[in-house]
Amino acid sequence: MEFEAKKSVIVPEGVFIIGTYDENGIPNAMNAAWGIQSDFGEITLYLAKHKTTENLKKTGAFTVACATQSTVVISDYFGIESGANVNKIEKAGVHVHKSSHVNAPIIEEYPLTLECEVKEWNEEKEMLVGKIVSQQADDSILTDGKVDLGKLKPIMYDASFHVYRAIGEIVGNAFSDGKKIK
Repeated sequence: MEFEAKKSVIVPEGVFIIGTYDENGIPNAMNAAWGIQSDFGEITLYLAKHKTTENLKKTGAFTVACATQSTVVISDYFGIESGANVNKIEKAGVHVHKSSHVNAPIIEEYPLTLECEVKEWNEEKEMLVGKIVSQQADDSILTDGKVDLGKLKPIMYDASFHVYRAIGEIVGNAFSDGKKIK
């Protein structure tokens, strides 16, 4: 069966929570799925015009938290409500503190957060490139000082069914298993 191109399934689509401050220092968060690590120390996100994009143009900074199985409800809420209409941070009841590296909020309920400076914002392409200046990881998701996806339990967005799916099970060893064919 053939599908139209704009309904193509490209996986995984991460679930990223973008945190910003507005001009009055009020924190905001949005849920975004279209993003990738585009270089070492760099993340690229595709964001339509939102309160978040207006905020980051003013502050030059944002945070990116990785949504997890334990944060599904608040993560989805950050995607279905507009920060232009309500204080989503307050309504969700999450706890926030200011990043010590950039002018953006860290939402404490998320165990992994990237602190980013705006490197490029292309309004026409709706493309945000951020320089990752620091990463905050809760000890509970670390194994030998590395982020352990099995402990983090990140989720992905499944655009076919409009659901979130879990990521984490190890199914092979990179740069190793292919040697069996070599």
